[in-house]
Amino acid sequence: QVQLVESGGGLVQPGGSLRLSCAASGRTFSSYAMGWFRQAPGKEREFVSGINWRGGSTSYADSVKGRFTISRDNAKNTMSLQMNSLKPEDTAVYYCAQYSGLLPTGYPDYWGQGTQVTVSS
Repeated sequence: QVQLVESGGGLVQPGGSLRLSCAASGRTFSSYAMGWFRQAPGKEREFVSGINWRGGSTSYADSVKGRFTISRDNAKNTMSLQMNSLKPEDTAVYYCAQYSGLLPTGYPDYWGQGTQVTVSS
């Protein structure tokens, strides 16, 4: 059974930084692409960033490009999202997700429970 557990959310002022982490278990982590999604109140869940199985290829939503950095450590079965220059519009529940293949395309197979990020002064 796959489990994805996010951590690192919280309250931060505009312009600040947060680092989210996702710990994965249940199947061979290094065989699957991973991603981060977010959902703000009253809005649909949206793609934030994705990373391929080896970590050599990443993708970002235009809204976070240049501010967020995704990474993974296959030896530790973890994935991270470094978020800098945070804006109030980044406020959302952030979800870790695992895809069915090597690339972060299509709809993920598994989801974490989410972690709240609030950007406010």
